Amino acid sequence: MIVITGAAGFIGSALAWELNRRGNSDLLLVDDLGTGEKWKNLVPLRYSDYLEKDDFIQGVLESRFDSLGIKAIIHMGACSATTEKDASFLIRNNFEYSKKLVEWCDKNHVRLIYASSAATYGDGARGYSDDEAEIEGLRPLNMYGYSKQMFDIWLKQKGWLKNCVGLKYFNVFGPNEYHKEDMRSMVAKAYAQITDEGKIRLFKSHHPDYRDGEQMRDFIYIKDAVAMTLHFLETGVPGGLYNIGTGQARTWIDVAHALFAALGVKPKIEFIPMPEVLQGKYQYFTEADMRKFHSTGHKGTQFTLEAAVKDYAEYLKAGSQVLGFN
Repeated sequence: MIVITGAAGFIGSALAWELNRRGNSDLLLVDDLGTGEKWKNLVPLRYSDYLEKDDFIQGVLESRFDSLGIKAIIHMGACSATTEKDASFLIRNNFEYSKKLVEWCDKNHVRLIYASSAATYGDGARGYSDDEAEIEGLRPLNMYGYSKQMFDIWLKQKGWLKNCVGLKYFNVFGPNEYHKEDMRSMVAKAYAQITDEGKIRLFKSHHPDYRDGEQMRDFIYIKDAVAMTLHFLETGVPGGLYNIGTGQARTWIDVAHALFAALGVKPKIEFIPMPEVLQGKYQYFTEADMRKFHSTGHKGTQFTLEAAVKDYAEYLKAGSQVLGFN
């Protein structure tokens, strides 16, 4: 059995979808469904059981899962909002919960694969190397990134990082993200803008080294991110921190033009002021150092940015934003 936390979320549900495609339905899915719409990501999936996150962690603390034969826990459950201001909530949800989980994994010799984040790199002044020796020197720009940083460092201090796999996801986009509302990717938001207004709005730059729309990110398609994640489930790759990205930064204008091309629409871009809440916490450049990941024997991404946007646009045009729903 494989446990996936955050299983109704973006990456978690896509992982379950791909495991189903590979013939594995012996899954225990864990999430906190609340009153939102992410439950729809569960509908096409095949799994053994579902538990709410509080029930699951209580079962962990009571050792109720010790004899289930759990092969691995893929821990994607977290608050991923970079604008979340409740630091105490992030500590409870992203740090303390994860600590309880890894303690159980260590006791039961279960592999833990968890979501760290590229947000731990802050403004990138110290680079984007996933070398564990350098993590204490990173300076996240928001509390979300710091909550992930805290767990990475805690694992290292405990000596457990070598037995866990922490994945630093860069800008992941694709189907199954619709429920994230304002935290959806620019592709999802821009599709609606093109449909409604025939244009895309991008943030102006507030950095002298970057012109409007030429801020750069490492954009990775969900199908690539999933395949790269499962590489650590299916192989004996040593534990540690690993970047999950393409290794090639692209501009927001590149993304916009890829979407216009996918939809057959003449490009029209409007630049708007960046919200004050993001100014000072905005990453103007991210690019994953993929050397360590490639050293594990995986070739990396299969989709170019243009091919990924085109594939995603097909889901959006069909009115289906959930992998496996059709």
